[in-house]
Amino acid sequence: MNYPCSTIFPLITLAFLVSLSLPWPATSASSPSSVHNFLHCLANKSAPLLESVYTPTNPSFNLVLQSLIRNRRFLTPQTPKPAAIVAPTIVSHVQATVVCARDNGVQIRIRSGGHDYEGLSYRSNVTFVILDMFNLRSIKVDVGKEVAYVQAGATLGELYYTIANASNVHAFPSGVCTGLGTGGHFSGGGYGTLMRKYGLSVDNILDAQVVDVNGNILNRATMGEDLFWAIRGGGGASFAVIVAWKIKLVRVPEKVTVFSLPFSLEQGATDVAFKWQQVAPKLHEDLFIRLQPMVVNGTIIVNAIGFFLGDSERLVPLLDQSFPELNLKKADCKEIRWIDSILSSANFPPGTPPEALLNRTRGARDFSKNKSDYVKSVISKRGIETIWKLLIELANTTSATVIMQWNPYGGKMGEIPASSTPFPHRSGYLFLVQYIVSWAEGDINVTNCNIERVRYMHDQIAPFVSKDPREAFLNYRDNDIGSTASDKTNFKDAQVYGSKYFMDNFARLTRVKAKVDPHNFFKNEQSIPPQFK
Repeated sequence: MNYPCSTIFPLITLAFLVSLSLPWPATSASSPSSVHNFLHCLANKSAPLLESVYTPTNPSFNLVLQSLIRNRRFLTPQTPKPAAIVAPTIVSHVQATVVCARDNGVQIRIRSGGHDYEGLSYRSNVTFVILDMFNLRSIKVDVGKEVAYVQAGATLGELYYTIANASNVHAFPSGVCTGLGTGGHFSGGGYGTLMRKYGLSVDNILDAQVVDVNGNILNRATMGEDLFWAIRGGGGASFAVIVAWKIKLVRVPEKVTVFSLPFSLEQGATDVAFKWQQVAPKLHEDLFIRLQPMVVNGTIIVNAIGFFLGDSERLVPLLDQSFPELNLKKADCKEIRWIDSILSSANFPPGTPPEALLNRTRGARDFSKNKSDYVKSVISKRGIETIWKLLIELANTTSATVIMQWNPYGGKMGEIPASSTPFPHRSGYLFLVQYIVSWAEGDINVTNCNIERVRYMHDQIAPFVSKDPREAFLNYRDNDIGSTASDKTNFKDAQVYGSKYFMDNFARLTRVKAKVDPHNFFKNEQSIPPQFK
C-alpha cells in the first residue's frame, strides 16, 4: 500500500474514538476474560480486522510469532506466548487495537522488526497481545525534496533498496542489520556507518505519525515537540505506537570505499587497537572504521572494517598520515555503490544483488546474549591485553562465538548536544562497545552457564568503560540492567536502566510520559514510567 506525501500525516479522529478521549483508570495485568473482551471489542470496531488477528488456535499463529524472532533463547516451550497477535493492515486497525486493549485492561507489546535482544516486543510474564506492525511497510521516496516516508513495519533493507532505486547519491543514516524494523530501530537511536558524517537516525527525522493512548492519530504538529522529542531516542513503545516516519535523506558519492583488514596478535592487533582509540574518533568525518575483535581458534583476531565517503585515491594518503599502523593499500580497497556497501556490511556474499534486501525470511540462527558499553578514556595496552584474555577465557569455557564491536564516535556525534534528543551519548565519547556472544546448543544448563559467563566477563571489563553510571545503549537492550515486572512501576528499578540508557534526559522522559500516558498503558519491562512526585 502506497500513499501520497500530502496524506501521510493527517490528523484523524474516528467517530467511535471521540467518547474514548476522557480520562480512564489504570488497570492491572490482564486476565483470560479480558482478552476475550478485547477480541470481542475488535470485532465490534472493525470486522475486517479479524482477518489480521491470530490466536493460538490459528494454524498460522506460531509461524507469525516466530517469523521475527532472531534469538533462539526465546523459541523454547518455556518462553511466555501472547494471547493473540494483531497484525494491522491499515492505520485504523492500530487505533482499534489500542482502544480495545486499553479499555479491557490488556497489555500490548509493539513489534516492528526482529533485533530485540531481550524479546520485550514479543514476550512477557503477564498476559499480553502483540501489536505486530509488519504489514504496515509502505515507503515513498521524494528525491526532489530529499525526504522519504516510511511506515514502522518496513525493514531497513527495504528502505535502503527503495532509496537506492530512486537515487545513486542519496542514503539514510541507520544500521547495517537490514532486517530491523524502522519503528523500533529509529525510536531507539539508530546508528551505522554514516553516524560520524550525519549523526544518528533520530537526528534526521523530520516528522512522525503515531497513535496515542486515546487512539488518536497525531503528527509532529499535533503531538507537540515534547512527544516528538521523546520518540526520537527514548523508545517509542513507551509513549505511543509509531506508525510512520518522515525522514531526511543525506548525500553520498556515487562510489564509496570499503575495506576489511584482519590483524592477529602476532601482527600487532594490540598496537592497532591502542592506536585506533586515539585516532578513530578524530579522523575525517567521511571515514568510519569499526574495530571488531573476536576469538578465532583460541586467539584474538582484530578486524578493522572501514567505510569511506570517497575514493581510495583520497583515502589511502589520509590513513597513511593519521593511522599508518593499518598499512592500508589501494589493493585492499573496494570502490562500490552505497547500496552495495550495505550488503557488504550486512555480510551478504560478494555479488549479491540489492533485491536480497527485500527478503524478510531470516529466522533465528543461534542462542545469544548481547551487552553494551561506552568508552570515554583511552584503554592502555595492558588493559587491552586484559580484555583479550577475558574474551579468550569466555570462548574457552563456553564453546561460544565471542565478538566485540568497537564503533567510533567523533565527527557529527560530537557536535550535537546531549539534550537534543533522548539519546545522550554524544561529545566526549571515544566509542561504543557491543558484546556479541552466541552458541548453537539449546540445553538450558548450557544457556544459563553461558549467560553467567558473559555477565562475569562484562563485570571484569568495568574498569575500562564509563562509570557512575556505567552507560548502555537502548537499542542493545539488556535485561540485566534494573528490569522490573511489567505490570508494576518500580521507579527505583527504572532509575537504574533509565540513567544508563538516557543519563540526564531520563527525568524529562518521565515528565513527557506523565503528560501523554499518565496511567502507563504503553509499558514493558524496561519502559519509561510516568514521573513520580
